[in-house]
Amino acid sequence: MSVRAIPKNYRNLTGLANSQKAKGAFFESSLERDFLTMIEFDSGVESYDVQPVCISWLDTNGRERQYTPDVLVNYRPKHSGFPSSDIILCEIKYRSDIQKNWGELKPKFKAAIRYAKEQGWYFKLFTEHEIRTVYMENARFLQPYLREKLDESHEHLILNALLAMRECTVEQLIKSLFHDKWAQAELLPSVWWLIAAKRISLDLNLPITMSSRIWLER
Repeated sequence: MSVRAIPKNYRNLTGLANSQKAKGAFFESSLERDFLTMIEFDSGVESYDVQPVCISWLDTNGRERQYTPDVLVNYRPKHSGFPSSDIILCEIKYRSDIQKNWGELKPKFKAAIRYAKEQGWYFKLFTEHEIRTVYMENARFLQPYLREKLDESHEHLILNALLAMRECTVEQLIKSLFHDKWAQAELLPSVWWLIAAKRISLDLNLPITMSSRIWLER
């Protein structure tokens, strides 16, 4: 849980993300929201906590300062991308903010690196370059489908057809099942649900379209 309450902010976008992996997934900017979207969708992420720890450190005048990183992400074993740890302490900042406020931020980040190392974690700074990717946009598109119930009759039709075709586009799949456009439209949300649930594979680093190639993992 967050170590402090998230205040109302009338300059930046704030809110509560819909999450199955965290309690109180608050965000204080659209960039933080997008980061939470990305890690919520990432099957390698087991859980996460927003503003999880308050780190104390001394400034150059010997005065105690405090710093609260944005998110602590717990990855499944060997899914973090960092050989040293599967627990990543994350700070989310726009690059322009880092450049403008580097003198103020640098000692905070050094304190976070030191604290994370003491805990056996890894500290990582994320900017819009790492967050606002095609993968994140795909996650934003697909996640809402998981909140709906999957039509089981569609499930068997789709998976059996794709098993026979081995690989095809989304459009080719639904057209192979129905000629009627209304029936195809009713089927499509189930296709997106199965993709969002990782039951059907596609390259999530490419924009999702009706021409996206899909397949079943063997």
